[in-house]
Amino acid sequence: MKVLIADKLLEEKIEDIKKLGCSVIYDQSLKEETLYAALLKEQPDILIVRSTLVTGDMIRETSSLNLIIRAGSGYNTIDVNTASERSVYVSNCMGKNSIAVAELAFGLILGMDRRIPDNVQQLRNGRWNKKEFSKAKGICGNTLGIIGLGRIGKEVMVRAKAFGMHVIAWSRSLTPEKAEAFDIEYCKSPEEVAEKADIVSIHLALTEQTKGMIGKDFFQRMKPGAYFINTARAELVDQGALLKTLDTKGIRAGLDVLLDEPEAKEGSFEPDIAKHKNFYGTHHIGASTEQAQNAVADEAVRIVKEYMNTGKPPNCVNLLIRTPARYTLSVHHRNRVGILAGVLDVIRDAGINVETMENVIFRGDEGACARIQIDGKLSMEELSKIEQSSKDILSVTQVEIA
Repeated sequence: MKVLIADKLLEEKIEDIKKLGCSVIYDQSLKEETLYAALLKEQPDILIVRSTLVTGDMIRETSSLNLIIRAGSGYNTIDVNTASERSVYVSNCMGKNSIAVAELAFGLILGMDRRIPDNVQQLRNGRWNKKEFSKAKGICGNTLGIIGLGRIGKEVMVRAKAFGMHVIAWSRSLTPEKAEAFDIEYCKSPEEVAEKADIVSIHLALTEQTKGMIGKDFFQRMKPGAYFINTARAELVDQGALLKTLDTKGIRAGLDVLLDEPEAKEGSFEPDIAKHKNFYGTHHIGASTEQAQNAVADEAVRIVKEYMNTGKPPNCVNLLIRTPARYTLSVHHRNRVGILAGVLDVIRDAGINVETMENVIFRGDEGACARIQIDGKLSMEELSKIEQSSKDILSVTQVEIA
C-alpha cells in the first residue's frame, strides 16, 4: 500500500508506517499545485495531511486514493463532499490536541488580563511602566462561558475550575442534566452565554451550520470589557461584528485563528484586526506542542494500521450514520467459498439494494453469519431461494429495522 505524506510528520512515525509494509513518499513542502502533481504521479492509496488544502480535483484525479487522514481534528481543508462521492474515506485524529489547545486558550486569557505581551514589548523597548501594568482584573471568581463542549471545551472547563472560575456553557449536545453532572451552569443559547460571561471561549467545529454563528447579536449581548477567545476556526465568527465590538464595548479578543491566514509557514500578513489595541493573537499554534504532535502522529499511524488490517479506518468523518436500509437479513452459513455470491444474486434479482454488509466468523472457522442491511423487503419466495441456493446455508431471517 502506498502512502503519501504531504505535511510534517515525525521521522520515527514515518518509519512506523514503513514497518507496516507500506511504501511511503514524504514531502512536507507539497502545497496546492505541487500536491496535485504528486498525487497524479504517485497515485497513492492513502494521503496524510495536516493543514494542506485537499481539493475536489485532487480527489477526483487520484483514482487509487481510498483514504485521506487529517493529522489533526478539523477537516475543513478537505473537500469531504467530493471524497464521499468518490468513495474515499476521510479520517481525523480527533482529541489528540485537546490539551494543547486548552492550554493556549488559557495562555490568551492570562495574557490579555495581565497584558503580558505589552509588558514584554515595553521592557524590550527599554521602558519601565509598572504604574500602567499594575491594573488587571484577575480571573478567579469570574464567569467563563464555553461555546462548544467537546473534547477541547471540556479540557478548558477543567482548567477554569482549577483557576477558581464559575463555568457556564452551551453546546448542541449539552443538556441540563449533563451540565449538572459536570457541575457547570447550562445555557439555552450562545447568546445567553455571551450575556452572562466575563470571558467567552469558542470551541466549535466548523460546519455549514456553525459558520458565522458568532455574530452581531452575540457581541451586542457581551458585557462591556469582557474577553473573547477563539482557538477554533476564524470562520465561526463575523469578523466585522467582532472588530466593531472591540471599538464600542472595550472587549479584548484573544485569537489563534484569523481569516485568510497564509498557507506558507512564514511571510507577510496584515489583517485589520491585528492593528487594534485590544487584539491579542497567536499564529494558529493551538495544536503545536511536542506532546500534541506526538499524540497526533501516533493516531495517524494507528489509523493506517487499522485500515490495512480491517479495511475500516477509525475516526471516519464521512460515513452515513443512518443508511436508507429498512430490513436486516441474517444468513447463518458454513464458512465456504461462494456462499454469499448466491445470496447477493437473489437480492440483485429482486431489485433491492444492499446498504451495508458484514460477514462474521465464529470460533473454529466453521460457522459464519452474514448480516446484510437492504432497502427493501424480500418476499417469502425470495427468502426460500436464498435458503436453497446452497446446502451450506443453515438459516435465513429478515427483520424490519426499527
